[in-house]
Amino acid sequence: MNANVLVAEDDPKQAELLRRYLEHEGHRVSVVHDGRAALDEIRHRPPDLLVLDVMMPRVDGLDVCRILRRDSDVPVLMVTARSTEDDLLLGLDLGADDYLTKPYSPRELAARVRTLLRRTRSTPALPVTPVLRVGDLLLDPVRHEVTVAGSPVVCTPGEFALLSAFAAEPGRAFSRDQLLRRLHGLDSYVTARTVDVHVMNLRRKIETDPRRPARLLTVYGIGYKLADG
Repeated sequence: MNANVLVAEDDPKQAELLRRYLEHEGHRVSVVHDGRAALDEIRHRPPDLLVLDVMMPRVDGLDVCRILRRDSDVPVLMVTARSTEDDLLLGLDLGADDYLTKPYSPRELAARVRTLLRRTRSTPALPVTPVLRVGDLLLDPVRHEVTVAGSPVVCTPGEFALLSAFAAEPGRAFSRDQLLRRLHGLDSYVTARTVDVHVMNLRRKIETDPRRPARLLTVYGIGYKLADG
């Protein structure tokens, strides 16, 4: 599964190691060493996936992710030396799709890249019509587009994967573990709280009042469901 991968890493030795390892995996790799250069590169040559270090000069990785998510759904694998759960969830809250904490092995990073690419490039199983409609929410798995009451909604790949699962079976209550498998399969080290962050972000995008959700509902003791009408 070859891809164009952008590595944003301020440590030249680490960046070169990642370049060699990902190129060995068959990917085409570009490297930048600060956040502003990463944003410029993405605007001019959008990659298939971004490996994004948090601690970078000029613009840090968290701000890169925040700016990027205004108009792009490129998958983001965030790399951070901050290992507390709050720090990691902040990265997901800003739109990262997965994260690794330092120190990590290049082999593990390559596995995460494969997982993200497989998830974002795989073709979902479609109903008779390719467009999923739940009330005034429309989700097009082929075009990777979401609209609510006719207005477009930009979703990250992780958010889109969750919303696709909900929209395919409106009214069904999913547990966090079931949803986590939809996001990461079996080769993930993240916790079920990752799902909570993605749901919170989705509510901000599809609910009139995210604090009082009417579409994406909490099923206490189980998980979440999409209201079926």
